[in-house]
Amino acid sequence: MTCIGKVSNGKVALPEGINLPDGTEVEMHLPESVPAVGSFANRFRDFIGMAEDLPADLAENLDHYLHGLPKK
Repeated sequence: MTCIGKVSNGKVALPEGINLPDGTEVEMHLPESVPAVGSFANRFRDFIGMAEDLPADLAENLDHYLHGLPKK
């Protein structure tokens, strides 16, 4: 059986009338025009190292800097 679904909010919506039971395994063949997403770091590589003069403890105390909570 072959059918064409559409992606909506990251999920494939099957055409009306196609009802598959939960857990059914499907195989997808993506068109060549769909680019591979890659890793998070690869997708945002142009921004890595862009920010300067950030506090040394930013990762540990992010809630302090964003929301004013006490530092850890």
